[in-house]
Amino acid sequence: MRRAIFASIVFATVIMASVAFTSPSTSVLLHAPRISDGLSRGQALNWAGYAVETSLSSPQNDAVTDVKGSWTVPAVNCASAPNSYSSFWIGIDGYSSGTVEQIGTDSDCSSKKAVYYAWYEMYPAYPVNLNIKVSPGDTINAEVKYLGNNQFTLTLTNTNKKTGTTYSTTQALSGAARSSAEWIAEAPSVGGSITSLANFGQVYFTGCQVTLNGHTGPINDNAWQSDAITMVTRNGIFMAQPSSVSTDGSAFLVTWYHK
Repeated sequence: MRRAIFASIVFATVIMASVAFTSPSTSVLLHAPRISDGLSRGQALNWAGYAVETSLSSPQNDAVTDVKGSWTVPAVNCASAPNSYSSFWIGIDGYSSGTVEQIGTDSDCSSKKAVYYAWYEMYPAYPVNLNIKVSPGDTINAEVKYLGNNQFTLTLTNTNKKTGTTYSTTQALSGAARSSAEWIAEAPSVGGSITSLANFGQVYFTGCQVTLNGHTGPINDNAWQSDAITMVTRNGIFMAQPSSVSTDGSAFLVTWYHK
C-alpha cells in the first residue's frame, strides 16, 4: 500500500535482460534521509559523503534536475560484525527533505557471509532490488535525472566487461523537493533503527556532477554550497568519514572507522 501511495511505476527499461524484483529478505532495509538528531552540520548518524544545495541554510526547492556519479564496489570484512550493512548510492533529496530518489549498491554481511547487490529506492517507498550481478571491485556508474511532471529516471550500469549490465527505470514521486543532490555511503535502517555499519574499508566515488538551475558542475562548484558529511554515533565516535574532494571537485574517498 505504501509503495502505491508514494511511488508509482511508470516505465522501466532493462538492457541485457536485467529484471527488477523485491527481495523479502532485504526489502526491510531502508535508505533513509540524513538523520542528524541535533548534530552539527557536517555530521549524520547514517550518512557519510557529500551533499550539495543552492544554500545549506536556505535551500531552493525544484532546483536539482540531474546527479551522476561512479564508485568501486568495496569488499566487506564480516569477521567482527557478522550481521552488518553498508550502502553506496547517488541521488536527489534527503539532506534537508523527507524523500530520497536514489540508486545504488550494498556490501552487506549476513551471518558472516558477504552479500553484494544493486537496488533503487524512491524513499519512503521500499527499495527494489535489481537482478544485476555485483562483485567487489566492479565499477558502478549511476544517474538520477528529473524528467518533469514528478517523474525521475534512475539508471545504474555495472561496467564489468564479463558480467556488466545496465538497468534503467522511470518512477513517479509527488512531493519531492529536488533541493539537494548526494553521493553517500550509508548505514541503512530497519524498523526505524540504524543498522550496524559493515566494515567496507574504503569506497572511492568519482565522476560526481550535478545540475542545479540548469548549471552543471562538480561538488565544489561555486554555483552552490556543499557539505562534507561524517557519520558519527550519538556519542560522537567517527564511523565513516569522507576525504576532501579532488582538485577538480569530482572525486573523494569515504573511509570506514567503526562498526
